[in-house]
Amino acid sequence: MTPQELRAFCLSFNAAVEEFPFGPDTSVFKVLGKMFALSRLDARPLTVNLKCDPEDAGRQRAEHEGLIVPGWHMNKRHWNTVTVDGALPEGLVKELVEDSYDLVVAGLPRAERLRLDRP
Repeated sequence: MTPQELRAFCLSFNAAVEEFPFGPDTSVFKVLGKMFALSRLDARPLTVNLKCDPEDAGRQRAEHEGLIVPGWHMNKRHWNTVTVDGALPEGLVKELVEDSYDLVVAGLPRAERLRLDRP
């Protein structure tokens, strides 16, 4: 997955926006003001921080050692850093991004979830 493909996929979700609160080099993808992905799109290797269910985080790290690691500069229990350089299947990366978005949306107030058409 290229940086442009990662950006486009993150922005494909309902109400997703890209912001730069940490400077011009770090893309932060949010839904209704809540972060679901963070990446330096010019970094090599390309990585993305994604929210994850704490019960899944350890399993993902064990299954993909070195490619999925505890979230860099994030709460290690709730965030993973995923290497997006082609070593992981693109379908898995997309699934992890979507799971991150879904976790954030699930934490939104009901009225906001309904506005997104996601009960």
